[in-house]
Amino acid sequence: MTLPRTLVVTGASRGIGATIALELAQRGYTVACLTRKGAGPEVTVPAELVPRFVNAKCDVTDEASVKQALAQVAAKTGAIHGIVNNAGIHLDGPSDKLTLNVYNQVMSTNATAVFTACREVYPHLIKAGGGIIVNIGSFFDKIGVKRNVAYCASKAAVGAITRCLAVEWASKNIRVLDVAPGYIETDLNRDAFQGPLRDFLAKRIPGGKHGTPQDIAKLVAAIFNEDIPFLTGETLYIDGGQGVAH
Repeated sequence: MTLPRTLVVTGASRGIGATIALELAQRGYTVACLTRKGAGPEVTVPAELVPRFVNAKCDVTDEASVKQALAQVAAKTGAIHGIVNNAGIHLDGPSDKLTLNVYNQVMSTNATAVFTACREVYPHLIKAGGGIIVNIGSFFDKIGVKRNVAYCASKAAVGAITRCLAVEWASKNIRVLDVAPGYIETDLNRDAFQGPLRDFLAKRIPGGKHGTPQDIAKLVAAIFNEDIPFLTGETLYIDGGQGVAH
């Protein structure tokens, strides 16, 4: 009997990460949720899917914690076949007053932690004969946004990390992709979407509406489901066309 493939999702407690984890479980994968609490998705999980989740406590900014969490997952499931580096934070502020503490916190969580997780999952993917790494970036990586210098820089770094690792690890049957969402309404930012932002996005996004976590989850799941060998190193923008609209 072929056992389900195991995929790791960081930051899987709420928001986009929780939706990705649930979508992957619904498609038959064993999903290892790496969260600070170690409690898995904080959403309603159908009873039949509960056995497909493996939860591990992890601080993605602590390389020892990442290493240990992945080792725990591998010991429980037998192998790791892919990872979704979703954990991240969004802190903004005027650039002339932005402290290095805040800047470094954003870079550490959104960029350095992505590299750390990729590096630490590498031996597990090698042992499994290859695998897929999906990094969650942002369309902010290619546009200028006031008060968001740290966030934009961190997401641009995700794209660069993705490209470099994809080229370096291609011969090992490891593919690396960057999924870059636009404005996505989640349980974490729903209040912000009730004000002027909603009207702004209705004008800026060609389709007139922002995205949902399910949009991102379906794209991520498709990457694993379809397993297209020639697709690697790319940033896949999913922003409703906002980033290219003039």
